[in-house]
Formats: sequence, structure tokens, C-alpha cells
Amino acid sequence: MDLQNISFENLPQAVAFLIRELAEIKHIVSKEEVVIAPKKIPIGIDEVASLIGKAKPTIYTLVRERKIPCYKNGKKLYFFEEEILNWISKGKKKTLQEITEECEADFKKNRRRQHN
Repeated sequence: MDLQNISFENLPQAVAFLIRELAEIKHIVSKEEVVIAPKKIPIGIDEVASLIGKAKPTIYTLVRERKIPCYKNGKKLYFFEEEILNWISKGKKKTLQEITEECEADFKKNRRRQHN
């Protein structure tokens, strides 16, 4: 379709052409999944302290004891928020129900071994 010479007579064809083009664009856009990877931006000790609710000296102690994931470039410490959050989640305490379920499962397992 020649988009330069649109007249009143060929207006229905022009509209139909635009509708087809729009449908094709929608199809292309819906087909492509855009995955945006989270940026790994380093944060400083102040941000870590506020993120985990600890004082800066406590953070320095955790770094010295190698208990918290960090990076050191020169004299400056760097952290990644995702790594800090993963570190926090690894320290989950089991609930009483989880402990009870584990004990019962171990008890049943050991009981089967004794009877065999």
C-alpha cells in the first residue's frame, strides 16, 4: 500500500492495512519475552547496616570473622544486596513443628531398621 497517496476512495484499504500491521506488531511483541536481569550493584556498609538492622561495628566484626559475604577492593568493603539477603535466609531457625516432624520421621526410619 502506498502510504504517500491516501485518498478518500482508498481510505478503507488504508485502514485495513494499518489494522494488519498493528496485529503483526502485537504478535511480534507478545512473542518476545524480555527478561531483564537484575543489576548487581554493590552497596556499602551503611546500606548493609540498615538492611540487616545491625550497627557498623557489628558488620565489621562479621566481616572479620568471615560470617557475611563481602568483597574488599583496597580499603573499601563492598556487598551485594542479593547475597546479603541469601545469607540472612540461610540462618533460618526451624520451628517446633519442623523439628517434631523430623524427629518423628527419624524415629519411624530407625524403627523399621530395628525390625528388619
